[in-house]
Amino acid sequence: MEDNNTAEDPMVPYNQPLDFQQVWRMFQETDKKFQETDKQFKETDRKIRELDRLFTSQWGKLVESLVEGDLIKLLKERGIQVEGIIPRRRGNKAGHNYEFDVIAINGNEMVIVEVKTTLRPQDVDDFHEKLWKAKMFMPEYKDWIIYGGVAFITADSSSDRMAQNMGFFVIKATGSSSSIVNEPGFKPKAF
Repeated sequence: MEDNNTAEDPMVPYNQPLDFQQVWRMFQETDKKFQETDKQFKETDRKIRELDRLFTSQWGKLVESLVEGDLIKLLKERGIQVEGIIPRRRGNKAGHNYEFDVIAINGNEMVIVEVKTTLRPQDVDDFHEKLWKAKMFMPEYKDWIIYGGVAFITADSSSDRMAQNMGFFVIKATGSSSSIVNEPGFKPKAF
């Protein structure tokens, strides 16, 4: 028997009770539609997560390049004569993965900069802990003086003041460049 019903057509004439087969078929059709809808939701969620990852990584790269482009000038203004920049230093040492966003070097000193779109207190704490391990991660710099810096577009919960209190350069990306916003006379902490 061929079923010529459309979605709008009732399965039985109005005012007549449904039999078990008709109710069962309605449940099956409803279940099938729910499964299709669930599949579409999952696909939409996957696409949103993919776009979020892409946006976040591209946004982070933009902030890194803003900071990297001005870092030599900014540090020279603060008395650190930078000879070069090492972007995105990654590695694994003693079973620990590490990554430093931007490193400015000058022969016996370096400034390691953590770059965040939004700087949060936890980011400052995590970077502080990671900075203490920098000489273990990069033993070729074990005799160097290491300073830390955090760069960001926005800061949550006074994390910028927290970073300064921990001895970090505080670098705010502004427009097409960046600037160090520590108070005049600020002396960075050596690690």
